[in-house]
Amino acid sequence: MVQEHQQLLKWYKVHGRHALPWRNTQNLYHVYLSEIMLQQTQVNRVRDEYYPQFLEKFPSLDALANAPLDDVLSAWSGLGYYRRAKNLHNCAKECNGVLPQREAELLKLSGIGRYTASAICCFGLSQSIPVVDTNIARVLKRYFALLDQTDKTIWQYATKFVNDKDPRHHNLALMDLGSLVCLPKNPKCGACPLKENCQGKEEPQLYTQTKKKVYIAMELYFGVLIKEGKIALQLSDDNMYKDMLVLPKVEPLEEKLIAKFKHSYTKYRLDVHLYEVEEISGEIIWIDLDKFDSAPISSLTKKIKVMV
Repeated sequence: MVQEHQQLLKWYKVHGRHALPWRNTQNLYHVYLSEIMLQQTQVNRVRDEYYPQFLEKFPSLDALANAPLDDVLSAWSGLGYYRRAKNLHNCAKECNGVLPQREAELLKLSGIGRYTASAICCFGLSQSIPVVDTNIARVLKRYFALLDQTDKTIWQYATKFVNDKDPRHHNLALMDLGSLVCLPKNPKCGACPLKENCQGKEEPQLYTQTKKKVYIAMELYFGVLIKEGKIALQLSDDNMYKDMLVLPKVEPLEEKLIAKFKHSYTKYRLDVHLYEVEEISGEIIWIDLDKFDSAPISSLTKKIKVMV
């Protein structure tokens, strides 16, 4: 596979996304943070907004470990999948501010699975191990014509294909190849450096068939209570926004409807109804309206500010 490795690295040298800040650092925390953020967020948004802003607030794992969870959740607001932020916070505490340098040890930490552990070891430490994300998996499925698409099989082929002489750039090249060329639909096979020996190039869609995603429709009813420039929020105890501040849930009160809007969150498609209320049951946390955006709230809750 020497020829394939050379062709891949040659392509990456010209077309790779070399300017991404987490690719130009040996700081394991920075690499780790970027991988967690990139799991469910577009690269441009991570690069331009969330990654630099988060590092400004928490420049080290020590700083993150010593920060209140509310501050971490607030900095994560808008990224969604808030369990990732909680796991980051827990991980920083568990490792005492220093990430392990072995995959097996990393896997013991909160929120770190096989992909994240391998990415830290390869991209941060240049260890010769496979890295398999969605993009790399798609390249491997097509290149090796893998009809058996279990994770175990894909990781086995990734292991065989690793370039031991330059594993870091090899895995980054595969990642960029999947992102820029070997696309889920309409792959640009003519521009692929691996096209000569690709076993799946004649029927690329055959190796990327996925189950249709099923979304869950929900209707949510929230009460809005504002007094003296403060808005009433409560600590959420449901799985969707656990440990975040949310508007209190109420029963539908059509005569006091303020607004209705739609919101998408992970697998949920939400119809949100806002009502004016005069009292709320349960414990209330009052937040100044001028500090609303910096509170540990979700993007759904942020939308409400322009409607009240």
